[in-house]
Amino acid sequence: MSFHECGGNVGDDVCIPLPHWVAEIGRSNPDIFFTDREGRRNTECLSWGIDKERVLRGRTAVEVYFDFMRSFRVEFNEFFEDGIISMVEVGLGPCGELRYPSCPVKYGWRYPGIGEFQCYDQYMLKSLRKAAEMRGHSFWARGPDNAGSYSSHPHETGFFCDEGDYDGYYGRFFLNWYSQLLINHGDLVLSLAKLAFEGSCIAAKLPGIHWWYKTSSHAAELTAGFYNPCNRDGYIAIAAMLHKHGAALNFACAELQFLEQLEDLQEALANPQGLVWQVLNAAWEACITVVSENAFVCHDRVGYNKILENVKPVNDPDGRHFSSFTYLRLTPLLMERQNFMEFERFVKRMHGEAVLYLQV
Repeated sequence: MSFHECGGNVGDDVCIPLPHWVAEIGRSNPDIFFTDREGRRNTECLSWGIDKERVLRGRTAVEVYFDFMRSFRVEFNEFFEDGIISMVEVGLGPCGELRYPSCPVKYGWRYPGIGEFQCYDQYMLKSLRKAAEMRGHSFWARGPDNAGSYSSHPHETGFFCDEGDYDGYYGRFFLNWYSQLLINHGDLVLSLAKLAFEGSCIAAKLPGIHWWYKTSSHAAELTAGFYNPCNRDGYIAIAAMLHKHGAALNFACAELQFLEQLEDLQEALANPQGLVWQVLNAAWEACITVVSENAFVCHDRVGYNKILENVKPVNDPDGRHFSSFTYLRLTPLLMERQNFMEFERFVKRMHGEAVLYLQV
């Protein structure tokens, strides 16, 4: 269930915008979109500030999402009844992922930039003002003014540097509010998805933001909405929210932990393996189903073996493994004879027993 625009990001070669009628409303009321500190609007998806605001021709954003899901369920009823559709992944943000659109390429973000907070539309600012007033500190009703720009590095900013403002009284208040909005959005949309697709499995997708993981602030995760600095686990609350709705976690991490050797990851103080371990642990502890997909194009046996090692680990003492895997994607290159033979071998091994030795 895609409630986001496709196009304009890394790897996108198509453009599928939001529906025309939504764009029309956005022209007269651009605050329906996420907005950065400079006032630039991001039209990838609707701001969570309007989840409960009747600004879409008399409907709230979550009512629009629910109507779409219910209509889909009715239209394709026979596919659900016959078990052809076995799981529905529910879009919760840009690229269908539960995150803020903190790293838009069109506004100058380049890896390994920390991204920017997306909380400057009038509806999110209203929520921030309310939260600040409830804390008795109305002057906290603002975003950080020293958090750098899209392609900044943490040490270049006063907010994200070691012992920076992110861990002060105001910083903790702001990050708690910002991350809670992300969890509230997922909670609300998944509760309606569960209603619309009663009896079917639902899933939510989480990104693997691994750059700057080895720093104290985890800046790139913070701007994306994951309150996960070195002294706080930001994924436990998300896993608990998914468990509440019986939703599976789709974590596109099948090869992440094997990227350590890449030079740009070392420069970005990235830790894909640490992130994978943390997110999966939160998921297993919450007893939720984990599914995955590949984040990078793969046609060779070495790459397939790495995916198999992660999806079907041999040495897990509790026998934990992913429940399903989505391969991206069907292309003419995949259909070339040698590539398809390797793919066929990969599929057979995915459906077989865990292999003790994955020979290259």
